[in-house]
Amino acid sequence: MRDDGTLDDPYAPSSPTTDTEDGTSTERTTAASRLRAYARDLAGRRRAQVALATGVVCCLGLAAVAQVRNEDADAATRGGSLSSSELAQRAEQQRASRGLERVAAPSTSAAAPSVAASPADPDTTAPARKVAPARPTDPAPVAGLDEDQMENAEAIVRAGRKMGVPRRALVIAVATAMQESNLYNVASGVLPESQDYPHQGVGWDHDSVGLFQQRSSSGWGPVGRLMDPEFATRQFLTALQQVPGWQGMRLTDAAQAVQVSAYPEYYQQHEWRATRVVDAIVPAGR
Repeated sequence: MRDDGTLDDPYAPSSPTTDTEDGTSTERTTAASRLRAYARDLAGRRRAQVALATGVVCCLGLAAVAQVRNEDADAATRGGSLSSSELAQRAEQQRASRGLERVAAPSTSAAAPSVAASPADPDTTAPARKVAPARPTDPAPVAGLDEDQMENAEAIVRAGRKMGVPRRALVIAVATAMQESNLYNVASGVLPESQDYPHQGVGWDHDSVGLFQQRSSSGWGPVGRLMDPEFATRQFLTALQQVPGWQGMRLTDAAQAVQVSAYPEYYQQHEWRATRVVDAIVPAGR
């Protein structure tokens, strides 16, 4: 009890408070406590928010992983229902899509493709086609002959090769035609009939016609046939082959045995030219 007769308040502070401009010290202590409590509460709320956000992110990540696993499981389930051929085809497509080298798909448009297609592999199963050898070109005239004379010489050589006679017979035949008609297919002025056939001049030695000046009246053949260089050559070579030992004779003697000319030695002068012509038409070794 105080001196003034009042009772002491048991709940009052043990020491009197001192009033200041900012209030009592008790009031300041209470305000500081409240501030600390508010700060703790605010920090707690922030930690709770961070924890909540972290939890949400983790949940989303787990959900995504679960979805991927479910899709893989579904794909595996679907793959189990596919046939082995379809699975192999898909695997091949995946390998092709991963490959470094890509083959361009063929263009279906009318325009030319921008990428040139690689040449196709040769078909080794197809039989090889036989290529016919090119026909040799006619040789240029040689030994002083002109085009017509060279063509007639070629006709003689072709006919002889068809008959299979030796090369020596070809030279004798060409040399004989050089002497008899100068290698021209000559008709006869005595036989107007002979001029009805292709000819390159007209002669007047009785009824002699053609490259070898053969006479129809002597049994060499019809006039029209004797004007054919091939037929006339066959007639000459057939008669030559019937001369015994003609292969070993001088050219002029072999020719004379067939032609029975009034000038038997004249054939010999043409041997070198005839040889050169035959060599030009049929090279040695052929």
